[in-house]
Amino acid sequence: MKNILVVDDNIASLKEIAAHISSKYSVSLAKSSAQALDICAQRLPDLILLDVRMPGEDGFAVMERLKRDPLLGSIPVFFVTGDTDTETEVQGLKSGAVDFITKPVERSILLHRIDLHLRFSAYQKHLAETVKEMESGLATSFAELIEFRDEDTGGHVVRTSIYFRALGLELMSLGLFSDELSDESLEMMVRAAPLHDIGKIAISDRYLLKPGRLDDEEFAIMQKHAMIGAEILGNMYKSMPTQAYLKYARLIAAYHHERYDGAGYPQRISGDDIPLCGRIMAVADVYDALVCDRVYRKAFSRAQAYGMIVSGRGTQFDPRIVDAFESCNRNFSTIFDAGQAGFSGPL
Repeated sequence: MKNILVVDDNIASLKEIAAHISSKYSVSLAKSSAQALDICAQRLPDLILLDVRMPGEDGFAVMERLKRDPLLGSIPVFFVTGDTDTETEVQGLKSGAVDFITKPVERSILLHRIDLHLRFSAYQKHLAETVKEMESGLATSFAELIEFRDEDTGGHVVRTSIYFRALGLELMSLGLFSDELSDESLEMMVRAAPLHDIGKIAISDRYLLKPGRLDDEEFAIMQKHAMIGAEILGNMYKSMPTQAYLKYARLIAAYHHERYDGAGYPQRISGDDIPLCGRIMAVADVYDALVCDRVYRKAFSRAQAYGMIVSGRGTQFDPRIVDAFESCNRNFSTIFDAGQAGFSGPL
C-alpha cells in the first residue's frame, strides 16, 4: 500500500485529510516540518501533502529542504492551503510542488489527483531505470568493443565491474569510507567501471597484442592509456553533466594504475590522494588480470592471485580494500566461474 505523508499544524485538518484517504492509502501524520522530516528518515513516503502556512518553517521552507535531499527531492508534493490567491499557487508550483489543493479539501478530487500523480511518479521511475539500463548497456558494449581487440581479455570489463561491486558492498558492511560510499555512489561507480580502459582505443595493436613483455619505451606508451581515457571521459562528462557516473568513470580511468605506495602511474600519487574508486578498481583489475591468460603469460591459479593481492597490502593496494578482498574472496571465484559460463542480466 502506498504511503502518504500529511503535514499540517492544524489537528482538525490532519484528521480530515486522513479520513479522506486512509481507506486507500497508508497515512503518516506530522504536525511540524521537523516531525515530517523525522518520518521521512524512517520511511520514505510515496507522496506528501504539505500545508503552506505553518508556524516556524512554512511549507515553502520545507519544500526547499526536501529538494536539497537526494532521497527526498523526487517525492511528489502537493501544497494544501486555505490561501486561494494566485501568487501563493504560483510560488508553490515554482518551488517544485506537482499540484496545489485548496481547503476545504473535496475527497473525490483529492483521491483522483493523488492516484494520477502516483501513477505518473511510478512511470517516471520506470523510465529513469530503463534509461539507466540502456546507458549502462551502451557503456559496457562500447568498452567490450575495445576489449575485443585483445583476444585474451574477453569478459574482463564485465567481471571487473562485478568484482568492484563485491568490494564496495564489503567495504560498506565493514563501515569503511562511509563519507564516500553509499548505495547510490557505489551503483554509479559500478556503472562507470567498464570504461576504465577506454583509453586503449588510442594505443596501437603493436603494443596491446605484443606476445611478450613490453620494453621500457613500449610500456611508457602503454601507460598513456590512463590519461587518454580520463580525457575522453572528462570531455563526455562536460557534454553530459547530468550523467554523474561519467565523473567516476574519468577518475577510475585516470587512477586505477596508481599504487598505494606512490610507485604507480601516471601521476605517482599515493595513499588516500588516489580517489577511492581508483583504489577499488586497482584490486578488481589486477585480480582479473592475474587469473586470466595474457599474450605474454599463462594465467595464475586463483590461490596464487589471492596471495599476490594480499602481499600487495600497503604497497600496491590500500590495506582496507585488501581486507575487504580477503573477506569476500569466495565471491570472486564465483564471479569468475559465472563469467566463464556466460553472464546474463544486468551488472
